[in-house]
Amino acid sequence: MFHKGHAALARFAVVAALAGGLAACSMGGGGGGQLSAGLTAPMNAPGAKLNRVEALFLLNDFRRSQGAADVRGDTVLDGTAQSLATNYAKTGAQPILPPGAVVMRLSAGYTTFAEAFSGWRNVPADAAAISDATAKRAGLGVAYDPNSTHGVYWVLVLDD
Repeated sequence: MFHKGHAALARFAVVAALAGGLAACSMGGGGGGQLSAGLTAPMNAPGAKLNRVEALFLLNDFRRSQGAADVRGDTVLDGTAQSLATNYAKTGAQPILPPGAVVMRLSAGYTTFAEAFSGWRNVPADAAAISDATAKRAGLGVAYDPNSTHGVYWVLVLDD
């Protein structure tokens, strides 16, 4: 009887370990739910570079959790989003949806992509927008202006 109890306990431990591993994968990778340095790198410094690959991975991981297909990174949309973010930081005026774009999401004041993305993910209208099923391509821009009201400005553009 004692031996059977150990076998059951061992099976439970294996199942728990596998479940924990799958949960970490569904959180965008990384052990223990930790976000990568690319997603938590502060953008409030001149010359800071966003890790667009990791940002796109996080976006697509969320889209899949909402039943939407992945979007692919697009350098033209990145350029558009970057231009919009730079102007947003300089003027404080929210940009308008570019012609042909399906979705645009804006944010200001968040230092890291992880923070900006959490803001979008946790607002139902933003979460629905970034999960738009018609979107196929994504562009992301971030700009820092130390003399602006919010410092860091984010623009996400999705297109079909």
